[in-house]
Amino acid sequence: MIKRLRHYWKNRTTRRRFLWGVPGGGLAALGAGYSYMRLWESGWLETTKREVPLKQPGATIKILHLSDLHASRVISLAYLRRAFSLGLELKPDLICLTGDFITWKYKQYDAYAKVLRMLPDYAPTFACLGNHDGGIWADSHMKIGTTSSQPVRDLLANAKIRLLHNEHTTETIGGREINLVGVGDLWNNECNPDQAFADLDNSRPTVLLSHNPDSKDLMRDHPWDLMLCGHTHGGQVFVPGLGAPLAPVKDKRYVRGLHQLGERWLHISKGVGNLHGLRLNCRPEVSLLNVS
Repeated sequence: MIKRLRHYWKNRTTRRRFLWGVPGGGLAALGAGYSYMRLWESGWLETTKREVPLKQPGATIKILHLSDLHASRVISLAYLRRAFSLGLELKPDLICLTGDFITWKYKQYDAYAKVLRMLPDYAPTFACLGNHDGGIWADSHMKIGTTSSQPVRDLLANAKIRLLHNEHTTETIGGREINLVGVGDLWNNECNPDQAFADLDNSRPTVLLSHNPDSKDLMRDHPWDLMLCGHTHGGQVFVPGLGAPLAPVKDKRYVRGLHQLGERWLHISKGVGNLHGLRLNCRPEVSLLNVS
């Protein structure tokens, strides 16, 4: 009888431990997963290098493409400085920034401008605005109390970065003349390709800066060779077998990386920053494009 009782209580205790341990283990796994996304992968910068052969071949231009910096409580200026240093180690000839410099209400603009100044001090630097940088979408979704993008415009001006907002310029980079075009943000209803491409001489290669890759459809009939975008954060959470279901674009075929569209190229950066400090299977990215 005593042996039977000992056997019963031993098995009962084991089952209790198991039943209590299952949810405990699950919570521990969730906690570990959250910590990995927040404390590790979100700051684990990845350097990518890609070759872009244009239909008009010429001297190779090294373009550093950075996007979605999202300076905020979770994206510090120290982190952005580290990302910029990593990019400048690649020795770019040209630097292109494709929007979302802030997440929402931001106050450290003077300090931010000093960090951004690292880029134009090294190479010619151009930018377009993103949906978080001001406009009707930014006001309605982030409750910032204004539709003005002037604070971010002033930030870029103080950092000596040329904003291309529905306009173009011609630059000589590495001994090669190219057109640089920038358009306003699609979600803020500020993307005006007719204005941006007006009187453009398309005998030169054209690099287009546009925050949202969905805007490619608006510019299907305009002369560009390489379009640089961000906005998606690469999906930010990338699930094997499902891809990036949270990517904020209609065309889920174009969420990250380099894509060939006929004789044109589309490059979508996974971004340097993020929203809410989380990333999964989608490391932040510093990209160098060798355009030839």
